[in-house]
Amino acid sequence: MSTFRDRAFGALQYALPKHLLSRLVYRLTRSETKWLRDRLIAAFLSGYPVDMDEAVHTNPSAYASFNAFFTRALKPSARPIAAEHDAFVSPVDGTVSQCGAIHDDRLFQAKGQNYSLADLLAGQDRARKYRGGSFVTIYLAPYNYHRIHMPFDGAVRETIYVPGDLFSVNAATARTVPRLFARNERIVCDFEAARTHFAMVYVGALHVGSMETTWCGEVNPPPRRKKQPVAIGTGLGATLAKGDEAGRFNMGSTVIVITPPDYVTWSAELQPGAVVRMGQRIGVVRT
Repeated sequence: MSTFRDRAFGALQYALPKHLLSRLVYRLTRSETKWLRDRLIAAFLSGYPVDMDEAVHTNPSAYASFNAFFTRALKPSARPIAAEHDAFVSPVDGTVSQCGAIHDDRLFQAKGQNYSLADLLAGQDRARKYRGGSFVTIYLAPYNYHRIHMPFDGAVRETIYVPGDLFSVNAATARTVPRLFARNERIVCDFEAARTHFAMVYVGALHVGSMETTWCGEVNPPPRRKKQPVAIGTGLGATLAKGDEAGRFNMGSTVIVITPPDYVTWSAELQPGAVVRMGQRIGVVRT
């Protein structure tokens, strides 16, 4: 249940110039001015628990900008990928916000809040094949690893940029802002898998200046000036294996995985509040 503090935080965000602030953060975090980069990284490391021993480059000074540090690559041994052929794995490090069934066209956001699958995926036709399926929403805190990986083998069949707002996506906002994930800027990625399909939605947020996929690169202004969803034709048909990098967030946000009916059985421990790491098994693909 939302508290007065939650409601005040949510109300404040309506008044903030969220896109302007995100563009400012975009510029600051990509600055290669040494003193600015070093101060930003030092301030971040002093405020968040970051294990630099997991990173390919363990020295914070090795990164050209704060964003390069924030989206740093990890050593392969840091995130082993569940090897079982039927293992459906977490695409990111993060905390489970919600997980469960899609009831016709509705996904659960928080107590008293839900939203439309068709709105999230920006189209009735796109949503139809996932009605009655299931989903998991995973929140990435600032200290999490910010690259997104494939939860299972798949080929890119559609990439849609959906313009929208940039509310924070933390738990307090989820409790107070209606249709949060269906109103924020996002990228809808639809994949063809063996005998079926699945989708991942990268949801933008306050201070998330851009998102990227590995097959079409950075998705950023000028597409944001569009008023309607934009289909991105680059990289269609690209095949990615389970665990392959599929994109990244430049600053923290949320990933929503959507599966069709009778495709994945989620692990029992996949409950709201559960902490997951990229590559760990979070479900089993039904064969």
